[in-house]
Amino acid sequence: MKVLLVDDNRLMLEGLQNLLEAHEIEVAGMALNGRQSLDLACELKPDVILMDIRMPGGDGLAATRAIKAQMPEARIIILTTSTEDDDLFEAIKSGASGYLLKSMDTDELIEALAQVRQGTPPFSPGLATKLLAEFARVGNPKELAPSQISAVTAEPGSGGMLNSRQIEVLKMVADGLSYKEVGARLYLSPRTIKYHMAEIMNRLHLENRAQVVAFAGQMGWMAYSPKN
Repeated sequence: MKVLLVDDNRLMLEGLQNLLEAHEIEVAGMALNGRQSLDLACELKPDVILMDIRMPGGDGLAATRAIKAQMPEARIIILTTSTEDDDLFEAIKSGASGYLLKSMDTDELIEALAQVRQGTPPFSPGLATKLLAEFARVGNPKELAPSQISAVTAEPGSGGMLNSRQIEVLKMVADGLSYKEVGARLYLSPRTIKYHMAEIMNRLHLENRAQVVAFAGQMGWMAYSPKN
């Protein structure tokens, strides 16, 4: 995995470089502001970009939008001190694939990058829940930016929290089908369906079936009718 680091703090950059290289993660380059990050991203084509938000000479959210415009496949993870909801929501709207806080442990950062490698967007604890709350506040998924929806729903490897099979399982369970019934329709065992639901609830930070139903309703996924 090749990573581009973007932060205006040189000590932060050096610390991140040492940490990542100690875990055999290649640091392809480092930028001190958003403008530099755009040039380096286009030149180096890194697998992941760790992007700060507030930097003199070009902020990270503007840089994220610019990079995604030229490199739609770019995986940009915000790494910041900001816990502001507006920054989180704007980052996802801008095309970021995850949002991490600098206060996280070093082991958590390495684990987050491992999630990115597997196609799962990383979020610091509690932040994915805030995204779901934003879905609930908006009420109509059609009013959300495509990047907000894709932060939760996407094909494997594209940066979404759920893959197509997990979405299919979630829809059926939310519609009232038992694990046995879902399994019969998908030619899977009830145990496999239970595993999928555990993964779904873990990724979306949902605690019970009622929250699953509420989430599916806010996404417009109720009254699901599988194709014959």
